[in-house]
Amino acid sequence: MGLLKIDESKCKQDGLCAKDCMTAIIRIPEGGGFPYISPDMENMCRVCGHCVAVCPHGALSHELIPIEKSPAIKDELKISQDQAVQFLRTRRSIRFYHDKPVEKEKIQKLIETARYAPTGSNSQMVEWQVLTDKSVIRNLAAKTVEWLRQLLKDDPSIAKTSPYLYQVLAAWDAGYDPVLRKAPVVIVASAPKEAMSGATDIILALSYLELLAPTMGLGTCWAGLLNGALLALPSLKEDMDLPENHPYHFPLMLGYPKAKYYRLPERKQPKITYR
Repeated sequence: MGLLKIDESKCKQDGLCAKDCMTAIIRIPEGGGFPYISPDMENMCRVCGHCVAVCPHGALSHELIPIEKSPAIKDELKISQDQAVQFLRTRRSIRFYHDKPVEKEKIQKLIETARYAPTGSNSQMVEWQVLTDKSVIRNLAAKTVEWLRQLLKDDPSIAKTSPYLYQVLAAWDAGYDPVLRKAPVVIVASAPKEAMSGATDIILALSYLELLAPTMGLGTCWAGLLNGALLALPSLKEDMDLPENHPYHFPLMLGYPKAKYYRLPERKQPKITYR
């Protein structure tokens, strides 16, 4: 049995699946007929699912992407351009969280949805770490502060381009956590060195996750200071049980936001060059 399963009672032999195949391995018999993939070409399939998605007749299924797990797009759930623009503009970095745990089923739903983000060559190599232990999160923040303190001690000139770093230290010394903001959850996406576009893959996956989070009443913030420490301190990666062969990683804070927003702040006009 091949990768493609064709319902011949539904297939119109219009060749849409073959025309949209990214590796051009789906063929239509000369003179017409049902689509197929030669056995010697099946290893070239990127398992992208375009062939299943593009068929308007529901006639094609894929061994690795069964039509039963590929729901039809519902017109009633499509959003307008204005709705999409407002949705994207309402995204905020949340730095103040309620002291309230996030339900595991919500975290699971976020990550399950984030897996649909594009990855280079559809490699789907992004992996996830979910931290919810307050003492572990606090320890990560503390080690990040120690790293920053030593960094500034060794090279004070760094503060010229990043003057806020001294504010970070002062806030920590005053009893406030400016690194992980007392977020109840820290999620880390990572990818192995084999992932040809690993850095981009994890950023796209986290972007999907953070855009979905507000629909569940949750907020997020990218933990750049912690990621800087992770890049500089191999021992910190060990503390987080991040795989040794995962050079690509980025942590994201997650929790229930204390604030509610009512306006869409303006941003700088984009610098665009058309050629």
